[in-house]
Amino acid sequence: MDEPEVAEAAQAVLAGDRRALARAVTLVESSRPDHRRAAAQLLDRLMDATGASTRVGISGPPGVGKSTFIEALGTEVLAAGHRIAVLAVDPSSARTGGSILGDKTRMDRLSREPDAFIRPSPSGGELGGVARRTREAMLLCEAAGFDVVVVETVGVGQSELAVADLVDVFVLLASPGGGDDLQGIKRGIMELADLVVVTKADGDLEPAARHAATDLRRAISLLRPKYEGLTTETLLVSSPAGVGVAEVWAQVRSVHDHLSRTGQLDRLRAGQAQAWLWDEIRAGLAERFRRTPAVADELPALVEAVRSGRIAPTAAAQDLLDRFTLAVRP
Repeated sequence: MDEPEVAEAAQAVLAGDRRALARAVTLVESSRPDHRRAAAQLLDRLMDATGASTRVGISGPPGVGKSTFIEALGTEVLAAGHRIAVLAVDPSSARTGGSILGDKTRMDRLSREPDAFIRPSPSGGELGGVARRTREAMLLCEAAGFDVVVVETVGVGQSELAVADLVDVFVLLASPGGGDDLQGIKRGIMELADLVVVTKADGDLEPAARHAATDLRRAISLLRPKYEGLTTETLLVSSPAGVGVAEVWAQVRSVHDHLSRTGQLDRLRAGQAQAWLWDEIRAGLAERFRRTPAVADELPALVEAVRSGRIAPTAAAQDLLDRFTLAVRP
């Protein structure tokens, strides 16, 4: 993609062209060197049009009902006059690299709304299931005029830690599963939550949901507040019935408004941007390291030597790093 094509793509995204937005997200997800250069140029052109959205991260254990909840929340957001983009990061197939869950098909009603944009992306094996390019896709959605951006993670491993570095408000979902479910919500993850939502609070599960909410409130009360002037609330919802969803959205807005009003949002995003810079440097160095002939020629043999125990990983790494340093030295 040459410079005029990048400029044309940027204008189409700014105009809210959904197809252009989809193509732009595909571009930033690509690992081809020429696509990476074009993506960097595109994002640079769009940066002035980003940053005005409410960025919401949603995570929780498998089976908690994330997609059902997001569809209900999206309906509430649209009714309030907003435009919503959902970046649903699916687990990658070990065989094909593609998405397994296909969130777009699981949010059928929301995906038909003209003011909603849903993009399922394979995690590509990224730590915590958050695709490396989710940050860039989020900026593209903001430039296209979506003022609420939701990032849904697969909810396994370190996904909650990863999504907390992308968003303004982090919502942790829990189901009324009793002790087992609460045991799965570790202290470190709960410390990241700006809002905890207990799902499936209806029918026979409603008493269990209320009990789970009480236990969570008690646990959260023992934690140090994440932000000055804010406490982490615990709410109950029935996503299919839409019960409690308006209260969740109101609390998300309240948290976001408080952070913005007190200057904490600016500091949060500045720190996230700095972390993004170093993530890109680390990833870029790793890619260039592997492509350097002096490294690539020796890498298979040293990997095998490490696997067989003939050489210590530290010694092999130092050898490869020395080769890389000599190769790039002027």
